[in-house]
Amino acid sequence: MHEDVERCVRAVQSKDARFDGWFYGAVITTGIYCRPSCPVVPPKPENMRFYPSAAAAQQAGFRACKRCRPDASPGSPEWNHRADIVARAMRLIADGVVDREGVPGLAARLGYSTRQIERQLRAELGAGPLALARAQRAQTARLLIETTALPMGDIAFAAGFASIRAFNDTVREVFALTPSGLRDRVARGHPAAASGALSLRLPFRAPLCPDNLFGHLAATAVPGVEEWRDGAYRRTMRLPHGHAVVALRPHPEHVACSLALTDPRDLTIAISRCRRLLDLDADPIAVDDLLRADPDLAPLVDKAPGRRVPRTVDPAEFAVRAVLGQQVSTAAARTHAARLVAAHGEQITDPSGRSTGLTHLFPSPAALAELDPTTLAFPRTRRTTLTSLVAALAGEEIDLGAGSDWDEARTRLAALPGIGPWTVETIAMRALGDPDAFTATDLGIRAAARELDLPGTPVALTRRAAAWRPWRAYAVQYLWATGDHAINRLPAA
Repeated sequence: MHEDVERCVRAVQSKDARFDGWFYGAVITTGIYCRPSCPVVPPKPENMRFYPSAAAAQQAGFRACKRCRPDASPGSPEWNHRADIVARAMRLIADGVVDREGVPGLAARLGYSTRQIERQLRAELGAGPLALARAQRAQTARLLIETTALPMGDIAFAAGFASIRAFNDTVREVFALTPSGLRDRVARGHPAAASGALSLRLPFRAPLCPDNLFGHLAATAVPGVEEWRDGAYRRTMRLPHGHAVVALRPHPEHVACSLALTDPRDLTIAISRCRRLLDLDADPIAVDDLLRADPDLAPLVDKAPGRRVPRTVDPAEFAVRAVLGQQVSTAAARTHAARLVAAHGEQITDPSGRSTGLTHLFPSPAALAELDPTTLAFPRTRRTTLTSLVAALAGEEIDLGAGSDWDEARTRLAALPGIGPWTVETIAMRALGDPDAFTATDLGIRAAARELDLPGTPVALTRRAAAWRPWRAYAVQYLWATGDHAINRLPAA
């Protein structure tokens, strides 16, 4: 979009927040780059330059606006609905792969050479993987500087910088302030929290309908791992350097996020996974406009626009839970999962101080690979399905991660015994994050189809749903909304 100058200028002049994250506008007379919705007086069009990423603007010599904080805008929805190499690379960079494994690690995960990855990212985003990761580190550093009392040295390494000097140079270059100056500027009115307690605001593109999003997460919550408490969805997360407990609470203009990390180096990846869980980088205007064009879906969209797809912080966990949920009620699936957690999950201490509620991390595939299938209280065929899936995940035969190839993952899942179209598409929708996944065989979808006088068979309904592409996973959320189920309602506080 950044190449359509006229459209970008109109978005900046109208301060249209819908385009935040789609592109960044820089002003050559001030050396500052902003998000399109920046509240300052728009510059003259001849002084504007447009970039596809914050990293590209930074590489061109511009520094971040201190007022609109462009580096903190929602991520581009391009990386959510695309499955090509650039989109997969961006999802992996957001998941911290470059910081942990370097560019060679990123290339290896994608199955390309480092040169190919560099060339494709530069062609589309104006910056290579190192620059993109550096921009992400700068944002993480600022969050830690502004919201914690951690020493600057700890922040530098927690944000992923290799040295204090690189940390200082990057903060000065990106924000035109020293790290201590950045903290002083914020601390005047907002004292920093104690170490380990992080309170953040997760932005999103409006509208956002929280009902199905938080309703689904609360209704399917696995005891010990997830809970709805005091108006917030809380859960445990396994991260590269430790674990975390997160509380997410919906507000009209943002999602409040409280993070308790055992290692601050995991901040960036924790935020990325929370955003992915809640589908916060989606473009609801584009989704709803397409679905509203269908007269059968239009009333559902108009009633509650901005529905998101509830996803997951751990794709392997969700795949296991999808198998546990085959042909059983939500309550039964929760019971089966809770037993696995109690028997094989890693115990943790809830930082809130409560002895009940969040007690475990969901067991990893490696831990579940050791289970005795005869202890599972469901039919032998489903035991075989679960153990086959766990073995494939533990042996890395199936990649469901942020940079996975969606088509290959579907093929490998479908090859496992007992995994049919419903399970494959459910995993594709919520674990892989494919916005076009479609569970045509789902009982709730078929019931909604009958109520709306849509085709009743999966084949015919799939054919009818072709008009909803590439947003069929969002159509699923609207179809589910026709039923009276807890997954469609925001739980009481």
